[in-house]
Amino acid sequence: MSNPQHLQYTKEHEWLTAAEGGVSTVGITAHAADALGDIVYVQLPEVGDAVTAGETCGELESTKSVSDLYSPVTGEVTEVNQDVLDDNSLVNSAPFEGGWLFKVRVEATDELLSADEYDALTNPQA
Repeated sequence: MSNPQHLQYTKEHEWLTAAEGGVSTVGITAHAADALGDIVYVQLPEVGDAVTAGETCGELESTKSVSDLYSPVTGEVTEVNQDVLDDNSLVNSAPFEGGWLFKVRVEATDELLSADEYDALTNPQA
């Protein structure tokens, strides 16, 4: 699965949409979902929580391991994806669509990567 060009990425394997009305959507990449394996538990920040760019804000547990979820931006969580909380497998099956994790009102961004920069990070031989 290729990484959508319209998204921005972190070195920790999260993706971020461009802000619409000041709000961006956050998820993890297909690369991260594949590396984790079958997701069996998702812990997300709650609506109203403040998140800080580069800091943990939740975790994903799979049949292989537990991985921290990092916020790509600083801001306030405006929505969490209840569908993912109800069906964790969406993170694996649709990481860029229905498997998004939360929405955040962006106050500041950390260093983000383009799709091509993220591809180079995850596929150095390509």
